[in-house]
Amino acid sequence: MKKSFFVFLKSKINIVIMSIALFGCANATQKVTLNVGQTDPKIQFALDNIKEALTEKGMKLQLTQDVNADIVFSLQSNKDGIEEEGFSLVKDDKKIQIIATSNSGAMYGGLELAEQIQVYGLKNIKEVTQNPYTKMRGTKLNIPLDARTPTYTQMGDAGQQNIPVMWDMDFWKEYIDALAKDRYNFISIWSLNCFPSMVRTPGYEDIALDNVVRSTGKLKDWYSLKGQNFGGPEVLDSTEVVVEITMDEKMEFWRNVMKYAKDRNINFFILNWNIYDYGIYGKYGITDDQNNEVTKDYFRKSVAAMFRAYPDLSGFGLTTGENMDPHDPIGAENWAFETYGQGMLDAAAEMPDRKFTLIHRQHWTKAEEVKASFGPVIENENIDLIFSYKYSGAHSYSNTTHDFHVDFVKDIKPAGMETIWTLRNDDNYMFRWGAPNFVREFIQNLPDDVTRGYYMGSDGWVWGRDFISKDPDVSGAVEIKRHWFSWMLWGRLGYDPNFSNQRMAQIMQYRFPEIDGEKLLTAWNAASMTYPVTTGFHFFGHDMQWYVEGCMSEPRSARNKKGFHDVKRFIASDPHPLSGYQSIYEFVKMKEADGTTDLKTPFEVAQILHQNSEKAMKLQKELQGVNDPELKRTLTDIKLMAMLGKYYALKIDAATNLALYQKTEDKTYQEASISQLTEAFDVYKTYASLAEEHYVNPIWMNRVRTFDWDPLIEEAKKDMEIPKEY
Repeated sequence: MKKSFFVFLKSKINIVIMSIALFGCANATQKVTLNVGQTDPKIQFALDNIKEALTEKGMKLQLTQDVNADIVFSLQSNKDGIEEEGFSLVKDDKKIQIIATSNSGAMYGGLELAEQIQVYGLKNIKEVTQNPYTKMRGTKLNIPLDARTPTYTQMGDAGQQNIPVMWDMDFWKEYIDALAKDRYNFISIWSLNCFPSMVRTPGYEDIALDNVVRSTGKLKDWYSLKGQNFGGPEVLDSTEVVVEITMDEKMEFWRNVMKYAKDRNINFFILNWNIYDYGIYGKYGITDDQNNEVTKDYFRKSVAAMFRAYPDLSGFGLTTGENMDPHDPIGAENWAFETYGQGMLDAAAEMPDRKFTLIHRQHWTKAEEVKASFGPVIENENIDLIFSYKYSGAHSYSNTTHDFHVDFVKDIKPAGMETIWTLRNDDNYMFRWGAPNFVREFIQNLPDDVTRGYYMGSDGWVWGRDFISKDPDVSGAVEIKRHWFSWMLWGRLGYDPNFSNQRMAQIMQYRFPEIDGEKLLTAWNAASMTYPVTTGFHFFGHDMQWYVEGCMSEPRSARNKKGFHDVKRFIASDPHPLSGYQSIYEFVKMKEADGTTDLKTPFEVAQILHQNSEKAMKLQKELQGVNDPELKRTLTDIKLMAMLGKYYALKIDAATNLALYQKTEDKTYQEASISQLTEAFDVYKTYASLAEEHYVNPIWMNRVRTFDWDPLIEEAKKDMEIPKEY
């Protein structure tokens, strides 16, 4: 490294690695002297954000290499109270220091300073020390690489639209930058079989796929939930090349993506489901047979080849399940070790100075069985094996506490193993959601003793580029930037649960200066609670069983051909087991027995929804008349979520009254149910009509089939007739 302004000292003495000098006085314009010497890419990213914040405040920038600065990044090898990825922002009369023990911590400290400059101004910087609450904070992205190498989300509009996006470096830069600012530190991409689209495996070179193709055929409305038959003739007989690219260029592309992520303190992981032979087409005799020795050899060599091809790939993940024999979990674990485990060991032997992570999704086997099969991997000092488990089923937006993981924790805890929790969002795809108290409580309820971290993502959606917004200024935008608030919540609160609602309101005030940020936050939160309150009451664990934004599911769960959850389905459903809500049928039994309950009754749940809806609608109206286009869109989404909350409040009231009528034959209950369902239909029709003004309709979804507001309106209308049938 060239000599520059860097000062290298040892141990507890500060190492100045970058500085900014501020020459200010009472004048309206300050001159900021900015040091631009060599620096770590992570800190450079923070510096770019600080420069942007200062420029927004009208400050002049002057480049220098002077180390006598008023704002200094200080890297100290040992600093009490500051952990890896942590930092302190310290201020006195003469200077501001960002103190960290690592470049990643210095980056987060710089991002904190940039944000404080934006929301408070430079003169009002506040001291703070932050350390990461959760070690790993990531995203789960089902990646549609190619029609020939699909992911679960491929068979839907979100997957089809985003195939070329996954090969767009501009997308990845925007996506990664947004994640870094929100304190995420890893990305996981999920595929049924990524190898043919990402690597040239030694001995199996003919499998490597050039170009990226998408199907132009007429695809089916529904495909197997086990990922089978995604390569039928309707998919592959008619295709178009959407990206012209060789395998060598593909590998260079992904090396650049992973390097860009690493420079933002974001690790990269790839996970496969098993056993899928998509993209192979029987070459070399490879099949999806668990006992095929050639298949085992191909997967083993492909894992090692991935690490060889991608020096910044942090780890690989696997699932023993999906397309394997569920009646032979030991055989599945042995297969996984002979392929992924041995491939990982091969890579570790070849690259002894490198650290690797193997993520093992828990599916059908127990921790002790995994330990028995993967013993050599666990014992290897360069390989870290951690589990992955669905903490909240498919619906994280249902309750802040869950119990699905209890037996799993009992299994892995004695084995001394940790897990990354899969936090599934198969509820909110369309509207800009944001309920900070819900997310904060959810994250704080993750079990401390076995938690390594979490990743947030969907199996029913691809968080690539927006394709559903009718507004041309939004269509094509990076999805997580359109949904910036919800993604900020799951990242920032995972890093620091003390990230306050007050700061969030100030951020909103900064983003939308023409309104009251606190009022916007209150409205946003109230409307967003429609999702967890409704899904907590009308709970189904799997993604195909419930989609709250439409009141629908895959037909079997709805118990009708249309997939709409009518008033009868609400009567028959159960709440989330830890929601504290009472089911409708248990409420009717209690009323008949003249009993009491500590649970919230269905009428009380409906009242919560009514109150949140009314609060959001009132504040949303008060915030109207704005000029900012994005603020207008946000207020529209708040209105839509509030209307949806009102619809569900009326529907729960109506379902409860109908159940009481069925039990008592008291026509007062019948009349109340009809009246409430009539009003509910009017609300749903208005809600769906407003949504159609702003969002594409219909949308083909891989889990709940085609989502179309127009026939759903007709189904909501039929609800009014159901109480008359009794």
